[in-house]
Amino acid sequence: MFWPWSSPAPMVTLRGPRVLLRLPQMRDYEAWHRLRRESQDFLRPYEPRWTELDLARRVYAMRVRRARQEVEEGTDYTFFIFLGEDRSEHLVGGITLSNIRRRAAQFVNLGYWMGQQYAGKGLMTEAVGVVVSFIFESLDLHRIHAAFLPHNTASRRVLEKNGFVEEGYAQHYLQINGRWEDHVLMGLTRERWETARLGQRHWVA
Repeated sequence: MFWPWSSPAPMVTLRGPRVLLRLPQMRDYEAWHRLRRESQDFLRPYEPRWTELDLARRVYAMRVRRARQEVEEGTDYTFFIFLGEDRSEHLVGGITLSNIRRRAAQFVNLGYWMGQQYAGKGLMTEAVGVVVSFIFESLDLHRIHAAFLPHNTASRRVLEKNGFVEEGYAQHYLQINGRWEDHVLMGLTRERWETARLGQRHWVA
């Protein structure tokens, strides 16, 4: 089956003051390969185990194809985060919306990664804020789930700045760098998000 690479349906683009988010494309491979490789030691403690083979062009092409398929099916969204004047060529990280559930659940899982040289600059906080608006306004979901390693204070700050609250603690929740690790669980509901936005509007007024 041939996926419509030029179809406008999966070409979702989200914009913030400094960042642009869109689906990965084959022309992003070199930038993605370079950023992931340069940040390997930085990312290793926070991600499932991966090797140089996972950075191969063939594997990347499969990722791109799967990302398009998942968007068309409405199950997952994989975004690359770009920075710069034209915000189209300077890759700095990525965000994934996975396991979208409809009917009575209406939730999605949020995950993200940032290249080492761009960490700590507020870019991920901004990117997550853009994605949160997309989730509640465009996807019309009700809840966002996120999880992070207990010692990952940077990830906690990103989530808290976007209105997430701690909801629990899961032992041996995800396999990170070859080991089953505990995670802090956080969540954001539409009600909390809308209340925060209303408060901001009143404060600005």
